[in-house]
Amino acid sequence: MALQVGDKAPDFKLYNSDKQEVSLSNYKGKNVVILFFPLAFTGTCTTELCEMRDNISIYSNLNAEILGISVDSLFTLEKYKAEQNLPFNLLSDFNKETSAAYGSLYENFVLGMKGVSKRSAFVVDSEGTIQYAEVLESAGDLPNFEAVQTALKGL
Repeated sequence: MALQVGDKAPDFKLYNSDKQEVSLSNYKGKNVVILFFPLAFTGTCTTELCEMRDNISIYSNLNAEILGISVDSLFTLEKYKAEQNLPFNLLSDFNKETSAAYGSLYENFVLGMKGVSKRSAFVVDSEGTIQYAEVLESAGDLPNFEAVQTALKGL
């Protein structure tokens, strides 16, 4: 079942590309933009994450941290983060539990792949409540960045 605005965001503990454990509860008191993305090094994912990189000051000014989550391995995410110069955490949901908890997991993806994160955007406020939720069925679509920023401005 999809998460809705007003729901408590499921907490998670995932490792970032620096092999440090990151949990949503670490960010209490801050707003968080959680972006699930299908696969590192693919066109739409790169467009999406570079959009966030290029507008990082907007999110910083809105007291928001950005977390990118995919089922890629830590090692893939480390290389991707370095190559794209991404100034925020990329977290590996290799076991697919967090993507599933957020209703953001394809059972079947392209090329016979199973269990890949759906492109999704969630805004979680400083109390851990979801203020914006968008789960895209088409991996070629981008989240509505304006709506994400509007949700943050309202906090």
